[in-house]
Amino acid sequence: MPANPVGESTPGMKLLINTREDSTLVVCAGRLTAEVAAMFKSEIKDLIPRANCLVLDLSNVSYMDSSGLGAVVGLYVSARAAHCKLELINLSRRVRELLGVTKLLSVFETCGEFPIRMP
Repeated sequence: MPANPVGESTPGMKLLINTREDSTLVVCAGRLTAEVAAMFKSEIKDLIPRANCLVLDLSNVSYMDSSGLGAVVGLYVSARAAHCKLELINLSRRVRELLGVTKLLSVFETCGEFPIRMP
């Protein structure tokens, strides 16, 4: 599985991209806030045309604000328009609570009750 690390374009967020034949895994680390939301969305949106399934591993996202949430929702809309499935895995308690409060938890199928680890 080739790994294509994406450098830290904005302090506070790192992305590690692992591309497979059937899916692309993006391991996110840091704080998903207004300062990095545009970069985050842009970097990941570029992956959508080449992926059938895009998986965002948020286990190392320590905090997400409304701009970060907006970026994730924007990616979901873009992925659906391109017939690409977007999944969230390994949600921290805080991110899960944010998605729950905003009634978005049910939108992302894979992020059910328990965290899921991809190999």
